[in-house]
Amino acid sequence: MRALFIGRFQPLHNGHVQAIQWLMDKGYKVIIGIGSANSSFTYRNPFTVGERMEMMEAAIGQATTCSIPDTGGQSLLWYPLVRQYCPAFDEVYSNDDYTRLAMEQWNINTRQTPLFNRSELSGSRIRYMMASGDRSWTRLVPEGAVKVIEKIKGEERVRRLAIIENILNE
Repeated sequence: MRALFIGRFQPLHNGHVQAIQWLMDKGYKVIIGIGSANSSFTYRNPFTVGERMEMMEAAIGQATTCSIPDTGGQSLLWYPLVRQYCPAFDEVYSNDDYTRLAMEQWNINTRQTPLFNRSELSGSRIRYMMASGDRSWTRLVPEGAVKVIEKIKGEERVRRLAIIENILNE
């Protein structure tokens, strides 16, 4: 069975890696769908799809990935894009309510993975830590992904985006 695991991975963190491992332990061939592929350089989506693919490769090695663009709220267009951009799959896994609702509209078997240490392993929390200069975010992100983020000066990018979008004061 092939499972499509959809997330934004902004950034990839240890909870994502644990969810992917959980799916593989259940016997799935995992396809990683990188959502909001056409969104970057915002506080919510600071990294490009290419950078997120680099994080995946650096953290978990060769993986089957596909990039899934947003449709600007036109949810009926989204599933055809998923089918166009991703290899064939049998089930979808996501912990995002919108993703599950959009897939269920097309009668796609959609499930959730366990949330691993959710109080700490949250992209929103990690981005806030990056923006505020709290370097302990590096223990919540796989080492390979940390290296990619450091190479692209991602922490500084997140900080600047937080200031631009008035999430943090200068």
